[in-house]
Amino acid sequence: MSVEHLRELDGLPAFTFPHAGEESGRPLPDAGSVAWRVAIHSWESEETWAEAFDRFLKSVDTSRVRALIVGCWGESYDTSSAVPVERLAAAKDLLPALRAVFVGDMESEESEISWIQQSDVTPVLDAYPELRVLGVRGGSGLAFPAVRHERLRKLYVESGGLPAGVVRGIGASELAALEHLELWLGVPEYGGDAEAADLAPLLSGTRFPALRHLGLCNAEIQDEIAAAVASSPLVARLESLDLSMGVLTDEGAAALLDGQPLTHLSSLDLHHNYLSDPMVRRITDALAPSGVEVDLSSSGYEDEDELDGEVFRYTAVAE
Repeated sequence: MSVEHLRELDGLPAFTFPHAGEESGRPLPDAGSVAWRVAIHSWESEETWAEAFDRFLKSVDTSRVRALIVGCWGESYDTSSAVPVERLAAAKDLLPALRAVFVGDMESEESEISWIQQSDVTPVLDAYPELRVLGVRGGSGLAFPAVRHERLRKLYVESGGLPAGVVRGIGASELAALEHLELWLGVPEYGGDAEAADLAPLLSGTRFPALRHLGLCNAEIQDEIAAAVASSPLVARLESLDLSMGVLTDEGAAALLDGQPLTHLSSLDLHHNYLSDPMVRRITDALAPSGVEVDLSSSGYEDEDELDGEVFRYTAVAE
């Protein structure tokens, strides 16, 4: 599965702020009508990301900017997001209307997802108490110590390997307004060392009272996660559940069906899975009559390998 540039953020279409020397002379869009992507070329850029950001701040009415996408900041496999995060936090007084931020919007041509060097992104939350959406791409070097934020509604982290410390930090955070949480947990080879036990605070049902959508995706341990979710009190108040993109087999799916009732959900996303045809029929028969929209598309069997009798199965996104 290829990871692409964002097309929108918080309902606003993405617009790339012109690179240095590439200004067309045409007027820029209304400051509040787009999600501004500030990025530089990954190779031989004429300016640093900080210089591009300064140029952005001088070129638009920053008092009306509602969404900001931090794109490529150079050789991001070698340089972390610390400078973009620091500069964004420092510009808080210039961006009073900012409600959505995404850090690390890069395609594979700029950097593979697991090569993106991240940093502690929580200074963005500290600087913007009215922020509603925070997204991050890349787990290498990512830090997320426990924070308190009263307005954040959506938090999502896309990675080929999410460190256990990040999972625990998010689980220990106080996010009273959080409605949507999505974590791509990944594989150990790319830093995804979280275990199902690390999800216990989140799945206890005592955290995040407003949560209505939970995504625990792209995990090599998808069966263990499904089993943990099956016994979670949190499930009863969810509207949608996403366990897609990982190595989900009949074992995990059976545990899920035998656990907390799922018939109240509006949707259950299990796409990219390793489920047998009988299990697919069992899931459909159990949930479709209740109106649950179940996505069982894109079987992972297409990418399955076997060597010397050992079967190798893969998450949708790794490197």
